[in-house]
Amino acid sequence: MGYAVVLGEALVDLLDSERDGERVYRQAIGGGPLNVAVGVARLGGAAQFVGSLGDDVLGGRIRAFLSAVDVGVAGAVTVAAPTTLAVVTYAGPEPDFRFYGEPVSYGLLGPDDLDLAQLEGADVLYCGSVVLLQPRTLAAARHAWSLATGLRVFDPNVRPRLLDGPAALEGLREVVAEFAAGAHLVKLSAADAGLLYPGEPVEGVAAYLRELGAATVVVTLGAAGAVLAAADADPVRVPAPKVDAIDATGAGDSVMAALIADLLVGGEPDSPAGWVERVAFALRVAGLVCESPGGATAMPTRADVERRFPSQASPSIF
Repeated sequence: MGYAVVLGEALVDLLDSERDGERVYRQAIGGGPLNVAVGVARLGGAAQFVGSLGDDVLGGRIRAFLSAVDVGVAGAVTVAAPTTLAVVTYAGPEPDFRFYGEPVSYGLLGPDDLDLAQLEGADVLYCGSVVLLQPRTLAAARHAWSLATGLRVFDPNVRPRLLDGPAALEGLREVVAEFAAGAHLVKLSAADAGLLYPGEPVEGVAAYLRELGAATVVVTLGAAGAVLAAADADPVRVPAPKVDAIDATGAGDSVMAALIADLLVGGEPDSPAGWVERVAFALRVAGLVCESPGGATAMPTRADVERRFPSQASPSIF
């Protein structure tokens, strides 16, 4: 088994909650790519986080957390900026994010900060999420993408509140097309698909991304499961398990983490049926994440998943 490089943001979430009858904000380490890296490690894979961390106590806390959960931080650089905060509120289990901090600490990684040998040696490279809206880190992601010798995976992980009007959305749409064209795997949510390609059914979005060049596309649908477009087969729907969801934070990230962890062990499946099996397992991982509060701290191990869903086996590569 090799390792995955996960390039993207790390920040601190302030989670709206209640304590002793009062509204409070609970600190939690977060960021979609950070969640992915932690999820890969929890599922038995090796992950290296690449990104920029603030030079304050919160940035130090993020670095210490990643090290404690066996995510490598050699590619994480410390920058002269306070750690970006995301205030998270809820309407049901789905989170809503508002971001605070200028400059954004996660957007200061540049091409010259990359460890080229680390990138060239990775079996999987993940790029995506809100760093794509930061010119400096977008340039770093493009450079990393061009150097990758292993499998390239991509997740736009769109945050609508960070898009400043139609021009910004069109710019992001162009970036998504650019990365999808060279991706072995693209994972996005139905909400991402609806914002990027309004009015298009998710099956059509998956097929379009494959036409651009993506080898496999997974569109997550929350409790309805996921749409999978792989090889030359028509898109298919993969059901999700029934769970008692209390917090969907990190659920989509856990799907990507599970898919990456399986790519590290077994590479790309050689048939659409193999992908169905992988996606079904990833949806069980996400279901378990939804039953716990928080994002990174809710990422389960394989043993956790097997205990929660004992009648459903893990992918056959194990």
